[in-house]
Amino acid sequence: MASEPSVVNQFPPELLAVICAHVYTSGLPPPTPSLDPLACVVQPSTPTALPSSFPPAYWPESVVRRTLANLCQVNRAWYEAAKPLLWRKLEIRLPRSWLAIVEEVAGGDDEDVSEEQAALMVDLTLRNAETAALAAKTLIGESSGFDAALELHGKVLERLSGPDISIPPELLTPPASREPSPRRLRTKSRSPARWKLMRSISVAVQDVMERAHPGIYVPPPHDPHPGRFVRHMDFNHFRTIGMRRLVEEGVNNRFVTGDRLAAVLKELPNLLVFGATEYMDGALTFPVLKELLLRGSASRGRGRPSRGRDVVIPDPNDPEQEDLARRRECKDLEAIDLTGCVSGVFVSGLSQFVNTFLLGHSESDSSSDSEDERERRPHRGRNMIQEEPLIFPGMRRLGLRGVKSLQPHILEPLVLAFPHLTHLDLSCTRITPDVLASLGASLTVRLQSLALERCNWLTGESIRNFLIEAPAAQDIQELSLYGDWTFPSPLTEEQLRDIVELAPCFKTGQLVYLDLSSAPVTRAVLLDACPPQPRLRSLGLSHIRNLELPTVAEFLLDKAPSVEVLTLVTSTQELGYGELVVSSRQATVALHTQLIRPLCTPPFSFSLTSTPKVEPPPTRLRVVELAPPLLTSLGAGAGTWRIVRSKGGRGWYVDAASGWTAEVSSNPDSLENTSTGSLLRRDLEPNHPWRVEIEALADANGNVSSGVGWHARKMEVSYRRWWSGLWNVR
Repeated sequence: MASEPSVVNQFPPELLAVICAHVYTSGLPPPTPSLDPLACVVQPSTPTALPSSFPPAYWPESVVRRTLANLCQVNRAWYEAAKPLLWRKLEIRLPRSWLAIVEEVAGGDDEDVSEEQAALMVDLTLRNAETAALAAKTLIGESSGFDAALELHGKVLERLSGPDISIPPELLTPPASREPSPRRLRTKSRSPARWKLMRSISVAVQDVMERAHPGIYVPPPHDPHPGRFVRHMDFNHFRTIGMRRLVEEGVNNRFVTGDRLAAVLKELPNLLVFGATEYMDGALTFPVLKELLLRGSASRGRGRPSRGRDVVIPDPNDPEQEDLARRRECKDLEAIDLTGCVSGVFVSGLSQFVNTFLLGHSESDSSSDSEDERERRPHRGRNMIQEEPLIFPGMRRLGLRGVKSLQPHILEPLVLAFPHLTHLDLSCTRITPDVLASLGASLTVRLQSLALERCNWLTGESIRNFLIEAPAAQDIQELSLYGDWTFPSPLTEEQLRDIVELAPCFKTGQLVYLDLSSAPVTRAVLLDACPPQPRLRSLGLSHIRNLELPTVAEFLLDKAPSVEVLTLVTSTQELGYGELVVSSRQATVALHTQLIRPLCTPPFSFSLTSTPKVEPPPTRLRVVELAPPLLTSLGAGAGTWRIVRSKGGRGWYVDAASGWTAEVSSNPDSLENTSTGSLLRRDLEPNHPWRVEIEALADANGNVSSGVGWHARKMEVSYRRWWSGLWNVR
C-alpha cells in the first residue's frame, strides 16, 4: 500500500524557515550560562535556555550543522530554508576547507577566470531576470513574445548603463561580440562583487517594469553563491601545524593570503563578526583592513563636509569610488577579534589605516606614485573643506588581546574611533594612562566587559580614576585586572580599597566575573570595604601570597555566596605560598577544613520524630583552581572532589557531584534560581550523565580539548558574553 504524502511537505516556506531558525538557535550559548564545558553526550537532549550543565544549555555546533545539512537534502523547500543558516557562521579550521570556501564564495582567486565568470554571470542573471519579468507580463495579459523580450532587454541595458549603476560596460557586451580572450578589465571594475551586480540587475529590471506597469512585482533572480548569508567568519581555530610543509612553502605558498581574504570579504555584505588569529595575521593587509572596517556608515560618512557648506564632487574615474559605493551597502561590523596578531604585515597595515583614515595624513611624506597613493589621499572637492572625524558607530565588541607590537600612538585613535563599545579587551597591550583617560571621557561608551590583564604601561592611579569616575565604567559586569608574578598588578592597597568601595560597578553589586589576581587584596579590602556581590559567579584571587584562606571563606560566605568558580593559584599562606612554612599535607588539610567543608557541605540536621529537612550548602562553590604542585598533593581527590587538568597546564579541583540541572527547587528559601526552573544539585547520582562526564575529564589527566576549563581569561567577543568555561583557557 502506497504511503500517504507527509504533511510536512505542505508547510509554507515561512514555517520551514522558523523551524530551521530554531535548530540554529539551539546551538547558540544562552545569555545565562552554567560556566561548565559543554557535555559531549552521544544523544544530546533537548537544549534549554537555563543555566544548566545537563541537559546541556545548547547543542554542540557539530550537531546543529549536521541537522541543517540533513534538512538541506530533504527537498528544495527545506534546502531554501536551511541553507542561509548553514552558511551563517564560517569557522575555518583547516587550510583545505579555507580554499574550498574561497572557491565557493568568491569563485576562486584567479583574476582572469573571475572576470570571465563575472561576465557569464551577468548574462545568465539578465536572462533569468528578464524571463521572470516576461512571465509577470503574461499574468496581466500582455504579450511576451520575441519582440517584447527584445524591447525589454534594450530598456534594461539602457537602465544599467546609467551613471548610478556600477556595472562595468565590459560586462554588458553581448557574448557574440565579446573577445575570445577577454581583456583585463580596467582598474575601476576589478573584482566586481557578485551580490552587487545581481542587486543592480534586479533593481534595473524592477524599475523598467514599474515604469510601464506601476505596482507589478518581479521576483529577484536566484543567486547560488552563499556569500550574502554569512554573518560570522572565524579563524580562531585555524592551524597550519602538521601540514608537513617546507619553510619556503609556508612563506611563498601561503593558504590564507591578503588577496584571497579580500576577495571573500567583498562577497560578504552582511558580515557582522570577524575573528583572526596569529596563524593568519599575515593576511591582514591594508586592503583587507579597509574591507573589514570601512563598511556601512563608515563609508557613507567619509568625505562629507562637517558644516554642509560645500558639495563633494566624486571623481567617476577614481577606483576608490566603486569600493566606497559597494561598502556603503554593507552592514556595519559589530565585533572583531584580533587576539595574538603581531606580524609585521598586520602592524604595518593597521598603522597605515590609522594614519590614513583616523589621523588624516599619509604614513610617508614622500610623493611617490605607488598603487595606493590615491587611496592614502583624502578625497576632497574643489575647495578645501573640513571633514568629520571617521568613527565606527556599529562596532560593539573589540578584542586586541596580545597585540603587543602596536604602538600607543596607533592604539589610542583606533580605540577611540569606536564610540559605542560594550566589550573591550586590551590585555597584554601597550595601552597608556592617556588612552584610558581619553576612553573614560567618552559619553557614549558603555562597557559591560573590560579586560586590562598584564598591561604594564598602566598605573594604579589611572585604573582607579577610570573605574570610579568614568561614565563608561558604570555598567561593567565582567572585569579582569589579572596579573601574575611576571607582570603584577600596579594597584596599591589604598587604590584597590577605593575601587571596591567607590566604583559604581562594585557599589551596585552587578559584577558577575571579577579577577583581582596579584592585586594587594587584604582582609580589610574584602570584608570591610567591599560591598556585597550577590551576582558574582566567578572570582579570581590568584598570585596573592599574603592573603588568608579564612578571609576568602568568610568573604564568600557573607558577601558572595553565589560564587561557583574560585581561583587560588599560588595564593594564601595556609596553602604554602606565604611567609609561613607549610607542608603539602598541611596545605591539603587546610583546603578542605577551612574552605571546602564550611562552604560546600550542607548543615547537619537530626530528628527522631520526622524526616529531617535537608538544607542546601551555604554557598555555590564547586570549582577551585589551584597550582599544579598542590593538585599533585591532593592525589585522586577526596570524596566527590576530583582533579581536572586542561590542555594548557591549568588545573581545577572540581566537585563531580555538583552541577546545574533543569529542575525546579523544592526549597523556596534556597539560593537556586527557581524562576527559571534551574537547580544546582550537590547530590548527583554516580551514574548521572554530568557526573560521569566530570569523572571522564578527571581520568583523561589533561588529554582534553582546548575548551575544557573554568574561569577563562580570554574575553569572547564573538558573542555577547565572555565568562563561560567554553572559551579557550589561556
